[in-house]
Amino acid sequence: MRDATPRRAAWHNLGDMVLLVAALALSSLMSVALVAFRIYYSDSRSYIFLAWNLFLAWVPLLSALALWHFSHYGRRTLLLLGLFLGCWFLFFPNSPYIVTDFLHLTPRQNVPLWYDLLLIFSFAWNGLILGFTSLWIVQGVIDRLFGRWLSWLVVLMTLAASGFGIYLGRFLRWNSWDLLTDPRAVASDIYVRLLDPFAYPRTLAVTILFSGFLTVAYLTLTLLLRVRWGRQTI
Repeated sequence: MRDATPRRAAWHNLGDMVLLVAALALSSLMSVALVAFRIYYSDSRSYIFLAWNLFLAWVPLLSALALWHFSHYGRRTLLLLGLFLGCWFLFFPNSPYIVTDFLHLTPRQNVPLWYDLLLIFSFAWNGLILGFTSLWIVQGVIDRLFGRWLSWLVVLMTLAASGFGIYLGRFLRWNSWDLLTDPRAVASDIYVRLLDPFAYPRTLAVTILFSGFLTVAYLTLTLLLRVRWGRQTI
């Protein structure tokens, strides 16, 4: 009977996680439905690329969930955990990257501008919340296995790298998998910008601004999750 309460809490936590993933899936399906209706209404596939970008934004969340699952087997699975963590880190910038797709917003024939604004916003929102959810999961795993300080170090490094990754994707048109298919060319572009960052002011500006935005947004989210508004009294 002594184990009943922890077991009940574990099942309750698992149920909440399932509901969260279901809500994220529903939100993503709504975004895809907006694109599908737009294609049907306008006979134009202008924004269909957003569906692919959203799919890529799901990769870090699925990697984080796999990391969380296998982390319960302890440090015996460190190699496997490293594999999922690497996959998560590699694809994480795809989640906030969708915010930059607002650059494609322009008046188009037969479709109101407000509809396209809502369309892109829905994908950008889903990208951000998928990314932050995966980051929250990964931080929790690292906190549990290695401690709070290392977990926050990973968070800050990830968000800083994401700002740079967004630049690589938006302006140099590199993809996450290019690190595997064409590592030398990607490494060359990264090396010259790290060697002399002030020679590439746009790289510096995009990296700093997006990293700063993501960091403040994530800190706000973590603080929001810590406050139990319904139970607080003054």
